[in-house]
Amino acid sequence: MARRPSRPGRGRKMSETIFSLITDYGPIAIFVSAFLSCLALPIPTSLMMLTGGAFVATADLDLLPVVQAALSGAVIGDQAGFLIGRFGGTPVLERLARAPARRAVLDRARALVDRHGGLGVFFSTWAIAPLGPWVNFAAGATGLGWLRFTIADVLGEVIWVSLYVGLGYGFAANVAAVAEAMGDLMGLLAALAVAAAAALWIRAVLKAQRARHPAQDHR
Repeated sequence: MARRPSRPGRGRKMSETIFSLITDYGPIAIFVSAFLSCLALPIPTSLMMLTGGAFVATADLDLLPVVQAALSGAVIGDQAGFLIGRFGGTPVLERLARAPARRAVLDRARALVDRHGGLGVFFSTWAIAPLGPWVNFAAGATGLGWLRFTIADVLGEVIWVSLYVGLGYGFAANVAAVAEAMGDLMGLLAALAVAAAAALWIRAVLKAQRARHPAQDHR
């Protein structure tokens, strides 16, 4: 799905809000945002972590509390989503999937867990992070083992947190530019995934047509 460009005024306002939250509440704001975003709430946690890393670079925050807040918030949020799926089961997923857009995302999350198990959970935490919260729900509801989920989840979240806090630290003077570049990268990865799926589907359709009309191949 293409990422719609944000309006300059809106992006500036969001950046000011994030800077204000981290200035006032420090790592607590990062923890809360990481936790809530893992439950599918639309919160820009990646930008929060970039900003936290930039504050570490300017010595306004310490590195360890920022990393601990981001990692613990993400892991606890993922665990909460997994438990919601585990104890709520299919009825919870059906309730979440009432909207067509949510149903499409949940179907992708289920397919990822069914095909790849813990490896799918691992990649959903950082490589395809927008799918992560839905993978948490699906992993719990479809019966993926808790230990397998947890190991894959923690390893993936370590990469996610290290990547964004590290980028914020290394490019403290250009946090907004880094955030835009990372958004473009995630959009490119998503587009490539969609293109690959479409190619496989087209290949399957052509194969089925040849199977139905084998004589046409010899004309």
